[in-house]
Amino acid sequence: MRIWSLHPRLLDRQGLVACWREALLAQAVLAGATKGYLRHPQLERFRAVPEPEATIGAYLEAVAQEADDRGYRFDRTRIRQQGRTVPGMEVTTGQLSYEWDHLRAKLAVRSPEFLTRVVGIRIPPPHPLFAVVEGGVASWERASELREVS
Repeated sequence: MRIWSLHPRLLDRQGLVACWREALLAQAVLAGATKGYLRHPQLERFRAVPEPEATIGAYLEAVAQEADDRGYRFDRTRIRQQGRTVPGMEVTTGQLSYEWDHLRAKLAVRSPEFLTRVVGIRIPPPHPLFAVVEGGVASWERASELREVS
């Protein structure tokens, strides 16, 4: 499961669809509607906020908006809590940098033509739900050897 902190416009078609599907799975986990992925580290940051289900709903809405902007149709009725205003979450500069490197490596293999459109971006924008703060790679990220000291 990868719930990107990066802005959805940085994702290629496959990445955007996968992000949608994985965030829907995260929504099901947070709602107690599935028995799998209960301890997935990517969900820690959503569980740490006052309204996890509304927050993942806001995350999904931004992904769906990017799909709309590209002419895709994601079924917004699958978002359990829509239209809720939730406080933004923080993402560190180190986490964004880590995810950006990870995504570019994926794009180089599966979508080199898409990579040419985003290759010049040095500082990636975050998903609209996130506010950027200084810091290293998040504690929930599995790439512990890449963590920066905060």
